[in-house]
Amino acid sequence: MLSFEQKLDRYAELIVKIGANVQKGQSVMLNASVDAIELARLVVRKAYEAGAYQVKVVYNDDEVSRLKYDLAPEASLLEEPKWTAGERLEMAEQGAASITISSADPDLLRGVPIERVNMADKTIRQANAQYRKYAQAFKFSWSLATVPSQAWAAKVFPDAPKEDQVGLLWDAIFRMVRADLPDPIAAWETHIRGLKEKAAYLTKKAYKKLHYIGPGTDLTIQLPDRQVWLGGSKSNEQGVLFVPNLPTEEVYTAPFRTGVNGTIASTKPLSFGGNIIDGFSFTFENGRVVDWTAEQGGEALRGLIDTDEGSHYLGEVALVPHRSPISDSNILFYKTLFDENASCHLALGSAYTSCVEGGTKMSQEELLAAGLNISMAHTDFMVGSGKLDIYGITDSGEREPVLLQGNWAF
Repeated sequence: MLSFEQKLDRYAELIVKIGANVQKGQSVMLNASVDAIELARLVVRKAYEAGAYQVKVVYNDDEVSRLKYDLAPEASLLEEPKWTAGERLEMAEQGAASITISSADPDLLRGVPIERVNMADKTIRQANAQYRKYAQAFKFSWSLATVPSQAWAAKVFPDAPKEDQVGLLWDAIFRMVRADLPDPIAAWETHIRGLKEKAAYLTKKAYKKLHYIGPGTDLTIQLPDRQVWLGGSKSNEQGVLFVPNLPTEEVYTAPFRTGVNGTIASTKPLSFGGNIIDGFSFTFENGRVVDWTAEQGGEALRGLIDTDEGSHYLGEVALVPHRSPISDSNILFYKTLFDENASCHLALGSAYTSCVEGGTKMSQEELLAAGLNISMAHTDFMVGSGKLDIYGITDSGEREPVLLQGNWAF
């Protein structure tokens, strides 16, 4: 049986070799929670051992973040963080790999006036607009990973003794990223091949539409011409493969911006802006959200939808089988990086330009003409379950099952 230290070491190796795939002579940007110091140091060591030129580390602290929301003057929330955003953008333009290791408390901003949360969120999005465009075009390698915090672990395992909660979440994370297996690298290489096979099948099918049917859900999503389905590893501008999310179980593409009609119901809570949004649904007409409901977190949801005009439209369609490792764990993580990989999901906001042929070379006008959405926002929300059926509709109008009762039908 592997010790905690052995699994942590393997996790760091996965982040460097599978996630960011750090290359010799490449710089690395590492953004890490203070809860991740031990893992961050291992990542720095392994990045240098892989040949990194330099590793720039920036730590963040939930408690410090909360103090700003509670006590800082409003004007400061409207001040664009140009020096931090500028450094990130400069390093990305120079081809640096980006690694983020987070441990955010899902309820971090509970009680903060939602206007302050939305104000700060929009300011940060505006400051990082160009960086985000590069990331969504896969201009540079980037990867997201997580570590437990006491607050997050308590949310996930509320019935466990406090002294056991963080350990239980560590065990779950190690399982979900395959760090507990005899050969994690080989396991990931096999997993990535499987995701790419599903993505290639769907790209070849080139369905005109997808029809979602489930409890509270009857939604039709038009797909663009020359659509590309993605999954597993991506290729950056230099042709280097990397895996953006650890873990990942999805294959995805972009919807046609104005071709979404019907109603879709969420199936898992969404942690957004330090608040929980739950029991929500959207109604779309010609692609745009025209109505929505939420049992919890309605003001946070309103703020998300109203980020800009593009955040009223979908930018991502992602398929995840109900029988997948994270879903089978029956753990609700309250963190999108995990929950989106336990469930089919959609995203309000911007589309990944790689989801149409030649999209990374298109102007904004060309992307809109191709049907892809543009926005400062990109927020995934979960809609999958064992009761969801999805059908692909061909150009000739034939219906073919893609997922039945939440699982692959091909």
